[in-house]
Amino acid sequence: MQTFKETGLSEEVLRAIGELGFETPTPIQSKTIPEILNNGNDLIALAQTGTGKTAAFGLPLIQQIATDTKNIQTLVLCPTRELCLQITKDLNAYSKYYKDLYVTPVYGGADIRTQMKALKRGSHIVVGTPGRMNDLINRKAIQLQDVRWLILDEADEMLNMGFKDDLETIMAQTPEWRQTLLFSATMPQAISKMSKKYMQDPTEISVGTKNAGATNVEHHYYMVHASDRYKALKRIVDVTPDVYGIVFCRTRLETKDIADKLMADGYNADAIHGDLSQAQRDMVMQRFRTKHLQVLVATDVAARGIDVNDLTHVINYNLPDDIEVYIHRSGRTGRAGKKGTAVSIIHARETHRIRAIEKISKKTFERKMIPTAEEICEKQLFSFVDRVIKTEVDETSPVSAFLPAIYEKLASLEREELIMKFVAADFRRFVEYYKNAPDLNVYNARESKGNRRDRGDRGDRNDRGDGVPFSRLFVNMGKTDDVNSGDLIGLINSKMKGVTVKVGKIELLNNFSFVEVDKEYEQEVIDKLSKAKLKGKKVSLEVATPKPSSSRRKSSSRRDGGGGGRRDRYRS
Repeated sequence: MQTFKETGLSEEVLRAIGELGFETPTPIQSKTIPEILNNGNDLIALAQTGTGKTAAFGLPLIQQIATDTKNIQTLVLCPTRELCLQITKDLNAYSKYYKDLYVTPVYGGADIRTQMKALKRGSHIVVGTPGRMNDLINRKAIQLQDVRWLILDEADEMLNMGFKDDLETIMAQTPEWRQTLLFSATMPQAISKMSKKYMQDPTEISVGTKNAGATNVEHHYYMVHASDRYKALKRIVDVTPDVYGIVFCRTRLETKDIADKLMADGYNADAIHGDLSQAQRDMVMQRFRTKHLQVLVATDVAARGIDVNDLTHVINYNLPDDIEVYIHRSGRTGRAGKKGTAVSIIHARETHRIRAIEKISKKTFERKMIPTAEEICEKQLFSFVDRVIKTEVDETSPVSAFLPAIYEKLASLEREELIMKFVAADFRRFVEYYKNAPDLNVYNARESKGNRRDRGDRGDRNDRGDGVPFSRLFVNMGKTDDVNSGDLIGLINSKMKGVTVKVGKIELLNNFSFVEVDKEYEQEVIDKLSKAKLKGKKVSLEVATPKPSSSRRKSSSRRDGGGGGRRDRYRS
């Protein structure tokens, strides 16, 4: 097994990382450090988040910095403030025995004047986010003409966040003779194009398979109705008492909603999203890092740059649209040799997306069943008993003074009765909540009927047979507006970019129409289409009430075929 000394690092660097507990290099460090020390080639390094990429580029660069001048020699670009600060902290630790080496972080959300003063004093390494770097360039507060090394850390994330133009502007300010080091977890087409445009015959180093998920992560999925997602999430958390993870949601609104519900239900949870101030975000993250929060609810944008090594779970409340985003999410657990679990809560029509992720990530997903009430109560009970057993007792504690009176109060109880009361006092909430809890699992056609959710003989009248409920929407346009079914489907597809919304039955009447859409996207379809125009007319949508019985429909069929009028939408 290779040691850090064998990679060619200096005694000063070896001493610093030895004090940090570094023993042997990770695979990406083992391959990258000698390459940066011995060759001046541009480099593309592909490795998952949490594999030690900062040390992979930081350690060899630190010992090559010329400290007799204070010009900027290394520029590190990264996607978020949190990652910027983490990289800066690490580089300062690695360069502990290089007394005259200065590292300066520059990022948004902080006073730019303070950062400008730090740059003016001189800095050898600047770590920055693309937006703030461009601000400093525009103010002529930073000079990059002496940059020897340009590092793009989490390059795929920066492109996903829309920093392509910012990156190109910054790179244009650096010398053509620089050495460019690009680090990324995935290799999307945009990264490939950037490397061809801005890098010269780069060496490629890959740890594992391109676009593959982390090796220490198990991938599970649960299949439920969309309306049962939150109940399913609670059961997944409840059956894992020691859970410490991130729940990923699609939107800022959903993130706030799920976090609020979890907190109201008594969970140690909170959210990070774009509406928080930087101070609020820092406070939430501090609570999460110190494990005062067990569950953090976040969007992908808000979670970028979060660097927490001990996560047990990543939970996809919704699958991301981009497979590479899934790989990034799952890579947040299973770090530093520890095992982790990536969980996805899906509905029946999303199984093909699971298969697509399996194909790209080279990982196998295991279908899990939503835990039953008995399984959850058993897990929670034994977790509680284990906590009691592990509780350390201090005989000098002030509690000791009350023990004689407590013994006297409990003296009349038998051992078994005392234990039962003791457990019941703390455990009643779970028992009551999960009493008569229904089966939340959705079963496909190949699975046993006996295991399926009992929906009664008639089933769900808004279900079209694939386990997905539909919502019936009223649309204020019909045949007299020269609208056909294709127009409505096309409008939905054009406004719901990146999301496949299943459309059910479409009824075109004279002055209005009804269209069925996947109930999960009901409000999003209403919000996005209500801002659109079709055939020159502003579209208006709202939820229609369920269809009446066939006997009632006969009496109203004449009204359905013509006339219009607001009340007709409720009599379809």
